[in-house]
Amino acid sequence: MSIKQTTPKTPFAEVEPDDLLRFGIIPELVGRLPVCVPLEALDEDALMSILKEPKNALTKQYQRLFDLEDVKITFEESALRAVAAKALRRGTGARGLRAILEETLLDTMFELPTRDDVTEVKVTENAVANGAPPLLEIAPKRQKKEA
Repeated sequence: MSIKQTTPKTPFAEVEPDDLLRFGIIPELVGRLPVCVPLEALDEDALMSILKEPKNALTKQYQRLFDLEDVKITFEESALRAVAAKALRRGTGARGLRAILEETLLDTMFELPTRDDVTEVKVTENAVANGAPPLLEIAPKRQKKEA
């Protein structure tokens, strides 16, 4: 019969209010903290799920935005990995994901309203990592919808 002992990943996982007092936080503030919860840094997989899974995920927001121009946008899996890796390198976490995608797609978003021949924008790993423009799928001229 063996008893498993769980060891916390960080020393902050077992913080008690007394520890905060010994650290030097005033008792009035400690008393107003109902729960102490340790936070862990996001890894690449967590950032990937933030990009794809929530109802208002960044990739879905860009799909709706490009739908306004009748253009389909697709993100390669490797491109999303590159976005997550770039956010980790910058140390910006989840808040930096939008800035990286914006940086990658900015020129394309300004160019699209004047182009009638683009049907799809494909974001590749090269576009994210090296600043190359995303791939544009061109079709014969099509009529734009009038407002």
